[in-house]
Amino acid sequence: MRIITGIAKGRRIKAPEGLNTRPTSDRVKESMFNILSNRYSFENVLDLFAGSGNLGLEAISRGAKKCVFIEQNKEAYNTLVENIKSLKFENNSEYYRQDAFVALEILSKRGEKFDLIFLDPPYGEGLVEQSIRLIDSKGLLRDGGVIVSEQDVNDVLPENINEIKRIRLEKYGRTTVAFWSKED
Repeated sequence: MRIITGIAKGRRIKAPEGLNTRPTSDRVKESMFNILSNRYSFENVLDLFAGSGNLGLEAISRGAKKCVFIEQNKEAYNTLVENIKSLKFENNSEYYRQDAFVALEILSKRGEKFDLIFLDPPYGEGLVEQSIRLIDSKGLLRDGGVIVSEQDVNDVLPENINEIKRIRLEKYGRTTVAFWSKED
């Protein structure tokens, strides 16, 4: 894996060992960010279920001022911290080894609002829908912000989750990427 563009362009980042995480491929990540850069700007990013930090690190490289990374798995979290430090992104990063839903509660209590939220949880467990419901109820998505979720093509999601609407859906092999917003 590598950072595609921005201040860390071409730099390699590590992925955790084993099959517990599935890092977003460079091809899918590049397409995702091309879609985002044509419509959205982002300064404050949340990378929930961060794994290696691949998506949040790309956002920082492309100009995000801050990314909050949440990862519960110890090995993945250690890889995440190593990647943040190797790219010298510590000043732009907050990183926590925490359950995603506990972290959302804490971020809400801190009054956080995000322009861009990445959701790349384990497939097939209903975690995308559950996360979006909590993000919406806690007011964590800034007006005009976007949530980008990655899921298996067999994971069925509704078009609307509370006030959040799916505005775009892209398929890449066995992976589906959905873009969500409160916009019409």
